[in-house]
Amino acid sequence: MKGLSADIEKRIVDRARAGDRAACRQIYDWYSKYLTAVCSRFIQDRSELGDVLQDAFVRIFGSLGGFEYRGEGSLRAWARQIAVNEALKKLRGRKKTASLEYMPEVPDVTEEEEEEENVDKIPPEVLQDMIKALPEGYRTIFNLYVLEEKSHKEIASLLGITESTSASQLHRARALLVKKIKDYRNNKIRQ
Repeated sequence: MKGLSADIEKRIVDRARAGDRAACRQIYDWYSKYLTAVCSRFIQDRSELGDVLQDAFVRIFGSLGGFEYRGEGSLRAWARQIAVNEALKKLRGRKKTASLEYMPEVPDVTEEEEEEENVDKIPPEVLQDMIKALPEGYRTIFNLYVLEEKSHKEIASLLGITESTSASQLHRARALLVKKIKDYRNNKIRQ
């Protein structure tokens, strides 16, 4: 949580480790909205999202004893990683991620075309909707690569795919986003 002092955060973590339910509730209150937003980039179904969030908090509270406090923001980063891992576990459990969608109708774009599509003038919520509308496999790899800053090697390990599959799925996700951005701009121009 922005503005949360390291001293307060550390005291709450120490109390939660000791089994203080009010401290656990405080951690939940601080991070539930944030972790919901993080998980919603991977999980679209609201009931599944609730399950993933619940599983993430169970793991967070169950693992606090092994958490090493490293200063302001370390709890948030640690909780985020647990939430992402729980979201990926849910996707793997559905067996859909293992066979990532391939959409041959998505045109290949060159790097120059990708770079040309500046998103500065697109409202953030519109861009988020475009990303959420990507097929699950594309969206998962896009989020892991762009937002979680994972390498193709890390993504391959997390999802049980090859590095080249990760790279090609990212390329296709970007191509699809470029097309969506162009369509959005063309529709805005016509209005």
